Formats: sequence, C-alpha cells, structure tokens
Amino acid sequence: MASFECDQAEGLRRLLAGPRPRIFTFLSTTSVADKGTMLVNLGASLAECGRDVVMLDACTSDQGLVHRMGAEVSATLLDVSRQHRAFDQAVQMMPQGFRLASLTTGSRRAMTHDLVESRRLANTFHVLAAQADVVVVDAELDDADALPLNVLANGDIVIQVSPAAASITDAYALIKRLYAQLGRRPFGILVTGADEQEAAVVYQNLAQAASRYLAISLFSIGSIPDDEQVTRAARLGRAVIDAFPRAGAATAFRRLAQRFAVPDAIAGRVELGV
Repeated sequence: MASFECDQAEGLRRLLAGPRPRIFTFLSTTSVADKGTMLVNLGASLAECGRDVVMLDACTSDQGLVHRMGAEVSATLLDVSRQHRAFDQAVQMMPQGFRLASLTTGSRRAMTHDLVESRRLANTFHVLAAQADVVVVDAELDDADALPLNVLANGDIVIQVSPAAASITDAYALIKRLYAQLGRRPFGILVTGADEQEAAVVYQNLAQAASRYLAISLFSIGSIPDDEQVTRAARLGRAVIDAFPRAGAATAFRRLAQRFAVPDAIAGRVELGV
C-alpha cells in the first residue's frame, strides 16, 4: 500500500507543479454524457478559482465537448493553421466562464500523415495554450491508438472511470493501449459517480494491476460523487457550482479544481488518497 501512496504523491507533484500553461488531456471510459458533464463542471470550477481556462474539443466524432454543449464554433484550430480563418474566430467565451475551441472536424488521417500540416497545427495549439493558465483537452484515441496531437503525449493524461465493472475493465484496456503507444509513464485516474471510499477501491484495483502487469504508476486525481443536482444543472445549461452551489458534487468539483489550480494546497494531503 505504501508504495502506491508514494507513486501517487510523486505523480501528483509532477502533474500539478509544472510551469504554466498546464495542459491536461482527458480520456474516458464512462458515457459520453458523463464525460462532457464532468469537463464542463471542471472548467467552470477552474474559472471560479480565477484561472483562465481553455477547453479544447479534440474529438473527431460528433460526441465531443462542442457538440455536447450545443456550441457553434465558426472555425477550428486546423482552419487557423491553414490560414483560412483568424485565430479569434476559433475561440469563444462560454457562459460557464471558460473559453471553448475545436481542434478539427472529421478524420485526422490525412492531417496526421502530412508532417508540415501537423507541425502547423501543433504550433497553433501552442499559441492557444500560451494564452491560458490551464488547457483541458477533450480527447479520444484514433484507430491507431494515437492522441489527437503528438505534443499531448508529453503532457499530463487523465483517465476518467466510473465504478461500473465495464468502465474499470475498459480503463485498464485503455491504459494498455496508451502503454503500447507511449511506453512506461504515469497516468492520472479520476473516478466519477462514486463516493470517496468507493473511488479509493476503484483506484487501488487499477493501480495494482497497472503496477503488477505493466510496471506503470497511476495516481489518483480525486473523485466526484453521483449527484442528481449535476444533471439538473446541465438541463439548465449551467454548471452545478453555479446552479446548486451547496450540492455535494459542487463541493467535490471545487476541491478538484483546487488540485489543478493550487498545487501547494494538496502537498500535505496526497497520501490520504482520493
């Protein structure tokens, strides 16, 4: 048990003590709706902390953050990199307090095989990231198990998982796919739809399997409880911290945002787990 706590502490320090901008790529084995709701509430909570946040939809499917929020994005970062649109057309301010952008639409296959275009898109992404305190990337692996941008492989990767058996199994399979592409490196685990005790069990099971069979260290980012107020807030088009600030999930999202926004605030408590 102690070794996992040390791995978690080291992983969190590495994840949270880096220079600005902080870039977090989120993958998920929960439902599309759960992932979108989590990202919106995380972005709103980070904004409430006073952070300048950019949420980037890097999904090629129509299930990414832009679609889930019903936003109308007039240009993508790919359009900007091709000099088809101006940069400010690709980023819009959302009512929840963060800015929203889309990487591209449709297949990335042609783009990823064009090294010049890939480099231009990466440069455009860096321009976007340089304008924010925190960049949260809504991502998915492609058919070749690659991330949307190669540069994301060098950043922080967080996997969202629920207590459901299928989600846990899929999370371990996702870790194996990432390991095959990126080699041995740490990954963060965020458990949603679970209380702290339940989330601790999920995390420990994943951490033990990853350590034993892949020699990979995982570290817990935290947990968000199942709370119907989150769904009610989403129906209103608002974040739970705004619509229902005293809800249990609102408290959990604020605590999670503090972990991302104020590294020193958790330095003495990481050994306590999720």
